[in-house]
Amino acid sequence: MEFTTVTVTAAAGRELDDLAPVYEAVFAEPPYLEGPRDVAEFLERYQREHKTPGFRLVLARDGGELVGFAYGLPLASTTGWWSGFLDTELPEDFTREDGRRTFVVMELAVLADRRGHGIGRALHTALLDGVTAERVTLTVRPEAPAAAWYERLGYRLVGLTQPWEGAPVYRSMAKTLLG
Repeated sequence: MEFTTVTVTAAAGRELDDLAPVYEAVFAEPPYLEGPRDVAEFLERYQREHKTPGFRLVLARDGGELVGFAYGLPLASTTGWWSGFLDTELPEDFTREDGRRTFVVMELAVLADRRGHGIGRALHTALLDGVTAERVTLTVRPEAPAAAWYERLGYRLVGLTQPWEGAPVYRSMAKTLLG
C-alpha cells in the first residue's frame, strides 16, 4: 500500500479523475445513497477547494489502483462552517476562524472491499501530519459507521447541523490538535 500526500494545487487538480470513481462507489452505499447529481456536486466543490491555501490530499494506492483518499483544508475567516446547528448555540470565541485555527476533513473515503485494514486510519494520520491548526473538525452522518470510528479517533460531538436546506442532519465533531 502506497500513501501519497499532495499539497501542490496543480497536482491535486490532476487527481480528480481518479478520485471521482472512488467517491461515487463509497457514497452510493447506505446511508448516503448518493447519485449522479451528488457526484457532480462533489466534482464542482473539489475544483474550488483544492485551490485553497493549506489544502491537503492523501491518496492510498494498491498496485497503482486508488483504493482510498482523504482531503481537507483550513477554515477561512469567512466560513459558514459553524452555522446551521440544530441543537446548540456556539459561543463566538469557539466559532472565530482566521484561516489557520481549524483544519477541516472534507472527505475520507475507502473502497468497501478495502476497509478494516487500517487504510482509513493511515489516510487520517497522513492528512493531519504537519497540520499546525489548533483543532480539526468534520461532519459525519450519525447513522454512518464512520461516526463511531471518528469517536474512537478522539473526535467529540460539537452538535447536530443541517448545513443547507434539504440536507441530511450531520454530527459536527472536533478534536484538539494543539495545547
